[in-house]
Amino acid sequence: MLVGANLLRRLLRSQLSADVGGTGFIITAIHHLQPQYSTTTEFSDEGNSENKKESKWFTLPPFGKTVSASELGAKLARKNHLKSAISAETSAYKTTALKWVLKCCPELPRNLVQKLFRLRQVRRESIAMEVTDDGCQVQKIQLKRVGAKDSLNIGDKIFLPISVREVPEEKHEHDCTNEESNFIRSLELYKDTAIIVLNKPPGMPVQGGIGIKWSLDELAAAWLRYDYSESPRLVHRLDRDCSGILVMGRTQMSAAILHSVFREETLGASKHDSDNEKRVLQKRYWALVVGSPRRPKGTISAPLRKVVVDDGKSDRITVFEHNNTILSSQRAITEYRVIKTSTHGFTWLELSPLTGRKHQLRVHCAEVLGTPIVGDYKYGWQAHRRLQNLAESDLRKNSNEKVAKENMLPFGLNMDSGSILEKQLRLHLHCREMILPNVSQVLQNPKSFTDDDLSKLKSLEIVAPLPSYMQKSWDILNS
Repeated sequence: MLVGANLLRRLLRSQLSADVGGTGFIITAIHHLQPQYSTTTEFSDEGNSENKKESKWFTLPPFGKTVSASELGAKLARKNHLKSAISAETSAYKTTALKWVLKCCPELPRNLVQKLFRLRQVRRESIAMEVTDDGCQVQKIQLKRVGAKDSLNIGDKIFLPISVREVPEEKHEHDCTNEESNFIRSLELYKDTAIIVLNKPPGMPVQGGIGIKWSLDELAAAWLRYDYSESPRLVHRLDRDCSGILVMGRTQMSAAILHSVFREETLGASKHDSDNEKRVLQKRYWALVVGSPRRPKGTISAPLRKVVVDDGKSDRITVFEHNNTILSSQRAITEYRVIKTSTHGFTWLELSPLTGRKHQLRVHCAEVLGTPIVGDYKYGWQAHRRLQNLAESDLRKNSNEKVAKENMLPFGLNMDSGSILEKQLRLHLHCREMILPNVSQVLQNPKSFTDDDLSKLKSLEIVAPLPSYMQKSWDILNS
């Protein structure tokens, strides 16, 4: 009878452990890693079995092998070398607690998640074996604190305070009027389930900062989310005075994949890994320059660096002349071709940057080709001094255009003034065309995406019309 009683006791204890570990903590795994809201009873917190207070937790899916955005991006860029493939495969099994929370909960503000870790309010499930008084081993579930940089193992589950469900959703109203919100939506050139492409107006910064009231990333978060829980994310950047195609990822995954594509293309060009195969990412800018290059087309390979001027008050980018100390991170490569020349001393160029350095096109045009971009007073102020009287001379005689009146758009923008007829010129640099992989097609079934599918994947071709003042300059010089 004693043996039977002990056996019955063990069975009851094992069943209790199974109930605690299998019922209270069960999470249904779903494809998109959507977090599951569940109320669980903490059997033991930090090993304190005396704590019988019921705690409620926000439970994330167990960590497992996931689709690597870096690996997909490398495949799309056709730069899936052995080294990157190995690192991507390894990274698919390793991540930190912070990265996993951000991946599973993209709607939570990053600063809030970091604060939870700092306050030690994030837990990880741990199963410990305990020996009872009668010598039986039983499993005991514990929730132990986990740090932001702690690595996770396959199957680990993370628990956040249930109070995160009560965090009010971030509002990005910015007191915009209907006219302003409609203007932001009117900038859309293309939209699918993965990306939004905008025709960025000149004069509007893409990112916020000190002294910046309006930026495209904040306005997109307010008015271009539609029915998505996540805000659009920047994939690349354009100068404030530059206009044209701006790509934003609609989800964390799509943005990460395109980040990888842009990075791989830049690294490949910097290391001269490019071959004859067609690049999957192509960017073509139109620029009106002062003067004309010696050759109608060519490739510029001139590294850039930042120098401080005006006693540290400002800085500028310039060509780095010491070739023996060039680092790959400093290389800047641009392909160019002449579109049209004008008898008035202007030339329309098509510029294709293979790398993405700050002010790359502006510096390459001004310092390497000797043809600064019209309206670029930072790198071509001497050339613009000679143009001061040009607008009032032969250009006016050969044109029926009148100087544009102030036609203000929302957010204080004006895209009509600044053509070559006016004394104050606007920067004539526009991201006219972009060819990029169809990420939405890849994300329909990312786990089954193979190298063989590359040949079947259709590219997206986006074209952005010129802003009004550049179109006027085009019409005047071609009339």
